[in-house]
Amino acid sequence: MRKIQLNLGMVFVLAALLAGCATYYRVNDPAGTKEYYTTDIKETKTGSISFKDEKSGSEVRLQSSEVKKISADEFEAAVKGEKK
Repeated sequence: MRKIQLNLGMVFVLAALLAGCATYYRVNDPAGTKEYYTTDIKETKTGSISFKDEKSGSEVRLQSSEVKKISADEFEAAVKGEKK
């Protein structure tokens, strides 16, 4: 019984550590004035990037973009500030 509790405790600690390791990005489309917020960016074979915009929930693909890492606080403020 004690071994099961110890293993469960280790799983929770590992999950907490992994959850705190997220990387947050602000993506700008240089052709317009649109800003996107995401935690995962995939580069395609053609050089464009694709990601899920956390503000709108839409899948986005951009050929030209500016990507900047941002803090978790800035990400949360931008995403939660827009959702209603």
